[in-house]
This record gives sequence, structure tokens and C-alpha cells, in this order.
Amino acid sequence: MRGGLKLGFLASHSGSSMKAILDAIAQGTLRASACVVISNNADAPALAYAKALGIPAYHLSRTRLGSAEAADRAIAETLAARGAELVVLSGYLRKLGPLTLARYRGRILNIHPGRLPAYGGRGMYGRRVHEAVIAAGERLSGITIHLVDEEYDHGPTLAARDVAIEPGDTPETLARRIEALEPQFFVDTLRRVAEGALLLPDPGGVATQGKSA
Repeated sequence: MRGGLKLGFLASHSGSSMKAILDAIAQGTLRASACVVISNNADAPALAYAKALGIPAYHLSRTRLGSAEAADRAIAETLAARGAELVVLSGYLRKLGPLTLARYRGRILNIHPGRLPAYGGRGMYGRRVHEAVIAAGERLSGITIHLVDEEYDHGPTLAARDVAIEPGDTPETLARRIEALEPQFFVDTLRRVAEGALLLPDPGGVATQGKSA
């Protein structure tokens, strides 16, 4: 990806990680460009934010387009038409379809508010992750950035960060602490990709790390 990462974003609501990434691009601390923002939610603040910055923004959903298959096709084609080479999921609450997954195999990144694979899978998102971690009496939770495949929270891990469980933590306090750390962690991970310190896999291959951990 010479000349910087060419990023497409999918977000269902505010897209907090997306905003942090766009800020880093604007500040010149991340060698990347934003090609497009897509949401399944017509009222998503992420779309308004993108439009205010002059980034092409689209509402593409099963409801609007008539079927999951039509939405999948539109997402894949819009990302490609806008030149996105890497896709960032920022709070995107829909499972991606086979056309998008095939076209961007090994190039779709998601951030998960817990340690994988222990606290991932279908139905494990948001508060549910934090409730499960607290209930299990864990000493550590974490943040995981992984590649997206056909299964929930299943693709190879690119980067992970531990987050300590503090005495008296509740799902709410743990959630707030992890949510505060996620955006910058995503920026830092993308910076490593842009610098060549973190290598993405060949399509269908296995992710490998480069010169730094």
C-alpha cells in the first residue's frame, strides 16, 4: 500500500475509533487516507461526521436495498469503487456478507473489547463481554484487533492489549476504561501496519508480525 493506507470505514453509530483514526490522518501522525464511510444506519453520527470532512458517506443496508445480498454487493462495490484497500470496522453491528469478505480477504480489521478467543463469538459484544469477564473472576481483560472472516471474532489476531481488572470493577467501569483505550490502540495498530512493522497476510494466508511486537 504505497503512499499510505487507503481506508474504508464501516460504522453503525458514532464510530469513535474511526474519528480517532481520521484525527490522526489530519494531524499527519498516520500515513493514510480515508476513502469512504459506510453505515447500515441512516442516522449514524459517523455518516454526518464523514460528510462534514468531505469524505464520501453512504447508507447501505438490507432495509434500504431490499435484501442482505443486495447490501453485501453494494458495500463491496462501493468500497472498491472508492479505492479502499483496507477496511476498518468501527462499531459495525452487522455481519459482513460473502462478497465483501471475499473481495477484502485479510484486509478487514475489527476491534473487540475483550480477549480472544476466550470472550468472543456470536452474541459476545459490548456489555456482554464485560459481564462475562467480571463473572469469571478474571484478573485481566483486554482489547483485540483481528482480521474478519466468516465467523464472529474468529479471524487471526493482529494486535492485543491487556487491561487489568481493578478491585471493585463492574461491567460499567470496565467498559468505560476499555472504551477510552480502544481508539488510540486502533490508531497505533494502523500506524504499525503503515510503517511495515505489522504485516498483513496474503489473501487466504496467516497474519504475521514484522520487526516490532
